Amino acid sequence: MRLHTFRAMGTEVSVVLDDGHSAEQIERFFASRERRFSRFRADSDLSLLNADPRETVPVPPDMARILTLAEQMRTRTEGLVDPAVGDAVRRWGYDATFEEVAGTRREAPAASSRTPRWRIDDGKLTRSPGTALDFGGIAKGYTCDQAVEMGLALVASAGGDVRSAYPAAKVEIVDPWDNESLTVTIGRGALATSSRTRRRWSTDTGEAHHIIDPRTGRPADTPILSATAWTATAVEAEAAAKAILIRGVDGLAWAERQPWIRSALAVWHDGSVYATVGWEVAA
Repeated sequence: MRLHTFRAMGTEVSVVLDDGHSAEQIERFFASRERRFSRFRADSDLSLLNADPRETVPVPPDMARILTLAEQMRTRTEGLVDPAVGDAVRRWGYDATFEEVAGTRREAPAASSRTPRWRIDDGKLTRSPGTALDFGGIAKGYTCDQAVEMGLALVASAGGDVRSAYPAAKVEIVDPWDNESLTVTIGRGALATSSRTRRRWSTDTGEAHHIIDPRTGRPADTPILSATAWTATAVEAEAAAKAILIRGVDGLAWAERQPWIRSALAVWHDGSVYATVGWEVAA
């Protein structure tokens, strides 16, 4: 086995490959998904979909699949994880790649708005006028899931979203200050961390971050700095971690009630760390 690292989807990607895996093939695979799902590329399938004025639009199979997964995660998280926050993310200032946004001062929107309605059915997306989708972390998780399920890698990690088919796989959980918090064994499974400290920028009303609460259309107001979830797939882990963070005070209690979440961990604003049972701490 060997570790291969490269840049894709606006982040660092690390994959564990065996002798039958090709580094070039996995890089091409991630690049193809970036061309399809990036909101920062005017020619991506997602950007073209967002620009289409029609209320109901047929979408290609891979787009329908990720939309179906997003719809499932929206239901499981009781609406807290929803790609239709795209317009709110943009209005709050995250309207370019983070490298372009970081260090700038943006104008906060005058008023928040609730998330538009949308649904995917039989390969067709129906949405309310003005809906802008932003897959964000779910696209990274989906790509990691596909890379492993298609046999392109034993383990795939993109921006902290990890999917593994290797029984002894271990993952280092890093706290919001880049200190190692815990090393856990995830085996055949997935792990993701959602943080409101990584992608922040200034506005004329204070700091903002990229995690939007769909209930308010504003950056989530939560005492949790970062949340980590261990699940079966990276899409599930990404959704679980984000939902825990947005829910705040009762996030871990909610996670404990979800049969699809194996374990969860949260770092609070004062540095306190809390976790549910079930973590397999690596030696």
